[in-house]
Amino acid sequence: MKKICWFLILLILSIFGCREKTAVISAPVESGGPVDIPITSVEVLQEQEFGFMEEIKKKAAIIAAAMSDKALTGQVVIAGLDGKKSLGGTMRRLLAENLPGAIMLFSYNLDTDKETARSLLAECSRVVAEASIVPFIAVDHEGGAVHRFGSYVRKLPSAAEFRFRVLAVGQERTLEEIEYQAFLSGTEIHEIGITMNFAPVAEILTTENATFLRNRSFGPDGDFVEKAAAAFIRGMSRAGVACAAKHFPGDAGADPHTAKPTLDTDAQTLDMIVKPFRGLVRDVNPPAIMISHVVVSVWDKERNASLSPIAVTRLRGLGFEGIAIADDFSMGAISGISAEDATVQALNAGIDMVMAWPRNLADTRRAIERSLKNGVIKRERLVEAATRIIAQKIRNGMLESDF
Repeated sequence: MKKICWFLILLILSIFGCREKTAVISAPVESGGPVDIPITSVEVLQEQEFGFMEEIKKKAAIIAAAMSDKALTGQVVIAGLDGKKSLGGTMRRLLAENLPGAIMLFSYNLDTDKETARSLLAECSRVVAEASIVPFIAVDHEGGAVHRFGSYVRKLPSAAEFRFRVLAVGQERTLEEIEYQAFLSGTEIHEIGITMNFAPVAEILTTENATFLRNRSFGPDGDFVEKAAAAFIRGMSRAGVACAAKHFPGDAGADPHTAKPTLDTDAQTLDMIVKPFRGLVRDVNPPAIMISHVVVSVWDKERNASLSPIAVTRLRGLGFEGIAIADDFSMGAISGISAEDATVQALNAGIDMVMAWPRNLADTRRAIERSLKNGVIKRERLVEAATRIIAQKIRNGMLESDF
């Protein structure tokens, strides 16, 4: 029913003042021959979306303002998941009691067969949706080595493979292939139940971050990185998967999983590094952007970007209105502070969603609720964050609406 409603919205908008322009691309398929597929132009997608995004945000704000404290504090949490075949009693209770706004999955959850994975993801959604709003079901699906599924989902090429593809077929053809491959793969993972992809990496490859990013970046050319990431997001979006581009504003030499990276550069160089994110916000209005744990010395010498109101303000200054997601606070880049305290700081800094592993899911949500009750976090801040989250769920066709 909700898919039908979403289709009708687009149809009505296209009838009243939106002439649909289409292009046809020839994309390679596994059989070896090309297949022509119609794609809606970027301009038309933007024209359609801008027509009703304001209404979506109004509806989302009404829903968020009416939420209970428990549901509101859960909505801003992305919960990790134990198990892979079905929810055990403990995990089921954790989800039911904490009502996360999203659930993230890894290889150990998804290394099964297709039907088992589909059943698990449906069960996760059902448990949360029984008492709150349906959660995003999220995964890192970048391509290359970052592949969380069993053999039932084919691997996407790495970002680096597409970069080298430019040498063979040219940039325009490569961008078409990126969008098409993202659409195919997005359709495949959406059928299992995935609704959010923590991808693509929209960082420019530099001599400093190459040791960490390796083949996860579309390369050193900022213009191509911007266009390739946009093509990836468009393809996934057409398949019903919302993307979270990452990691704003960029990374430095140290791996944030184990150490605190510092991006020590001047404002002009930083502006160049941020270029792909600026272009993405302008061209495809990404549903989410993940903020890294890097310390950007020209912005904030003391705090990781994921904890810095200055960094979040810089992101919003690009015109970004989607969900600001913080990278995992259990990483080594966050030191001298508990994950729970980091969560509260991040939310007050303007972050909209934070991650929590099963072992600290309950403590994280309770820390948010406690901070809400004692005034450390204002309810208005959580309503603002939840409004952005819910708006993207409506935009992605996950929630029915009455307009």
